[in-house]
Amino acid sequence: QVATPGKLEPLRLVEVLDWAAAALNRVDRAAFFSRFEETHAVQYFYEPFLEAFDPELRKELGVWYTPPEVVEYMVARVDTVLREELDVADGLADPRVYVLDPCCGTGTYLLEVLERIALTLDEKGGDALNTDDLKRAAMTRVFGFEIMPAPFVIAHLQLGLFLHHAGAPFSDAAGERAAVYLTNALTGWEKPHDHAHRLPFPELEDERDAAEKVKRDLPILVILGNPPYNAFAGVSPTEEGESVDVYKRGLVTEWGIKKFNLDDLYVRFFRLAERRIAEMTGRGIVCFISNFSYLSDPSFVVMRKRLLEQFDKIWIDCLNGDSRETGKRTPDGMPDPSVFSTEKNRAGIQLGTAVGLMVKGTTGTGHGHVLFRQFWGATKRQDLLRQVEVVEGDGQYVTVSPEPQNRHSFRPSGGSGGYLGWPAIVDFCDEAPVSGLQEMRRHSLVDIEQEPLLARIGRYYDVETPWNELRRIVPGLAEKAGRFNPDQARSKVLAAEPFDPARVCRYGLHPFDTRWCYWSPVRPLWNEPRPSLRPHCRPGNAFIVTRMMAERPREQVPLFFGSALPDYHLLRPNAVAIPIWLDKVSGVQQVTLGDQVSLFPSTEVTEEPKANLSPSARAYLRNLAVSNIDDASCGDLIWMHALSVGYSPAYLADNGSALRQDWPRIPLPDSKDPLLASAELGRQIAALLNTETDVPGVTSGAIRPEFRAIGAVSRTGGGALNPDAGDLSVTAGWGHAGKGCITMPGKGRIVERDYSSDELDTLRAGAEALGLTLEEALAHLGATTRDIYLNDVACWRNVPAGIWSYTIGGYQVMKKWLSYRERSLLGRDLSKDEAREVMNMARRIAAILLLEPALDANYRAVTAATWAWTRAAEAGGGRSPVDA
Repeated sequence: QVATPGKLEPLRLVEVLDWAAAALNRVDRAAFFSRFEETHAVQYFYEPFLEAFDPELRKELGVWYTPPEVVEYMVARVDTVLREELDVADGLADPRVYVLDPCCGTGTYLLEVLERIALTLDEKGGDALNTDDLKRAAMTRVFGFEIMPAPFVIAHLQLGLFLHHAGAPFSDAAGERAAVYLTNALTGWEKPHDHAHRLPFPELEDERDAAEKVKRDLPILVILGNPPYNAFAGVSPTEEGESVDVYKRGLVTEWGIKKFNLDDLYVRFFRLAERRIAEMTGRGIVCFISNFSYLSDPSFVVMRKRLLEQFDKIWIDCLNGDSRETGKRTPDGMPDPSVFSTEKNRAGIQLGTAVGLMVKGTTGTGHGHVLFRQFWGATKRQDLLRQVEVVEGDGQYVTVSPEPQNRHSFRPSGGSGGYLGWPAIVDFCDEAPVSGLQEMRRHSLVDIEQEPLLARIGRYYDVETPWNELRRIVPGLAEKAGRFNPDQARSKVLAAEPFDPARVCRYGLHPFDTRWCYWSPVRPLWNEPRPSLRPHCRPGNAFIVTRMMAERPREQVPLFFGSALPDYHLLRPNAVAIPIWLDKVSGVQQVTLGDQVSLFPSTEVTEEPKANLSPSARAYLRNLAVSNIDDASCGDLIWMHALSVGYSPAYLADNGSALRQDWPRIPLPDSKDPLLASAELGRQIAALLNTETDVPGVTSGAIRPEFRAIGAVSRTGGGALNPDAGDLSVTAGWGHAGKGCITMPGKGRIVERDYSSDELDTLRAGAEALGLTLEEALAHLGATTRDIYLNDVACWRNVPAGIWSYTIGGYQVMKKWLSYRERSLLGRDLSKDEAREVMNMARRIAAILLLEPALDANYRAVTAATWAWTRAAEAGGGRSPVDA
């Protein structure tokens, strides 16, 4: 229509097209094409042009330029696997091999497939018919689907130029074209559609019909490409949206996975490929480079299980480069950029990636053989290409053992011998763990101090308080955010309950960072109030806090212990709480929300609590002759033992990669005395972790010699500090406000130095009392120490390196605490108690570090004589509630 003169005037396009023509006519064609390189032109299209032309669409679809080394490697590997695994002697050049790139972009993979076909034809002894074979392949069996018109056009341009240079140009007169179609690759695979909705142009209908014929009728043998990465936030057709439902079946009921995200577009393309190759053709190859989350993330367990059942062999080339898990660093600390890094975009993408190649023969084994290798560093693209001819038996790949115990992970477990046979920590629960609380109200319901919290929440419950004041004092409760409507929420809260100061309780935001919160079961005051968890937060009870998987490799300890209500992100990511004791409550309390009545557990305890132990855990204790399992001295034995194991550096080193993939697994001793000894160590760890209790000799009473000089609040150059003069103001740059009121950590000010002779003398005396030499103590505390500054005049003096860097659940404990206390964020100076809280935190961590030799010895003793958990599980009547 644009080309029709009569249409241009109403569309007001004449002048615009004249501008374009004038610009193009000024180009020196000879000079331009002398420097024109097709691959660079395509890269330019993806990066600066598309970013400027339609950045939102590019982001929504996760469109990225695929480096030529990656494309060449993948196509070459597919060609080799066709020959070696499917007995197709000519590989991609065999006329029976139908190839599809379902997200072909500008046709890079299709071009490489044609080049590989041309190479094979030449190697066979080229003749005058080879060029026609090549053109027939481009027209009838090398297919591409693309949903965006601009890359679709460039794909046709690239393939047309290639064939032109090869001496086999398409004939316009004969209507010849490349088999690249403008279509949604994720729909149209089932029965023929009755397209009641007519498209605006007949050509588009022809395009759709031709694509659907490929989808339904042709025996596609190879599917390869680079599917989009981003999570799809738009509205998709029913057929497309339901395509991954099969990967969700049983996630909750069979695997206990209640939170999952399978909305990444690449997952839909995996399902498309699995269905086309395994279910329709019945044999073939899938080769995708994609987000590597499917390799081990719990959300993908059903997907992995299906792929194992459908394919005979699976090769994984893990390309790493992830910003979240590794910070784009290799294991030895060198830069590890994304494989998608380019000169114009050196950072590449934030996600880690992997090439997954899967083959299905005519008779599947029912359990795929998985081979895995990794590539790291800035040269990984070149390293990948050098491995084209590598076969699985040369030691490059390691064999992976996916099984239910590791959620069919495609990564090597990295656990010590027997690790997967140990029970997961959630196997010990009688009641399944509960996710931590989610406030998501910009800390309006949480505060470091109790009185300001009570004051502002009291004002929130006062119907006379105007909205302008609420927006100032509780902005998270007075402003719209996501699905939160502040007007409706406040009406529900005021109708349901009065303000009650007794609802204020202790709240564990991060390890060693315990605050106050105002808790209410009335939604949506809290985003997730976890009413089933609240009754367990009482004097005499406490929580083991853990997580299903790690977010990053530097997670370190995957467990915490405390008596405060835990936040959802107390550990990274998605912390869950396991109460040590289960309370019998008097019943329920009734809460009216408008015209609805909701019931929540009462917090009134009417019977003696019982230990939160599964039938299998109880069977284990009975076999060790532990009587009175619900007695206060016995009910926590397994949980305290879990703490002593979880805080052992040897345990973390032996099982690091396996721990990151799943719940922590805990070996149980096979006799009573080792269990009692291990639990005693665990009780010491629990006391040190729980900031709600003092620890004699560490934080109260006569401080032990090894702790006296650690972390003392000091004045630079000596002398007294004056809190009234601002000496306790944190202004050293430990934190700042980020986007969306998120607190971002800063570098702060640290002075690293050697220990003084007095500091060494106190450490030596304390170490000897523990049966350690000074050298052994320094091996755990750190060879050097640090002074951690609040401001220019005050510091916490002598914080050994091991204490400063100590990490629990992905958080560097002391640095995380400080990031929230910068004066610009806190709005005030630290109190004396808060300044001493940092000192006590350092001493608690020091005590944990000095226990590490005993913790390691205990762990080694347990693993030398471990109870066979299957016996306890069988005696206890099967799986835990979490498994079930």
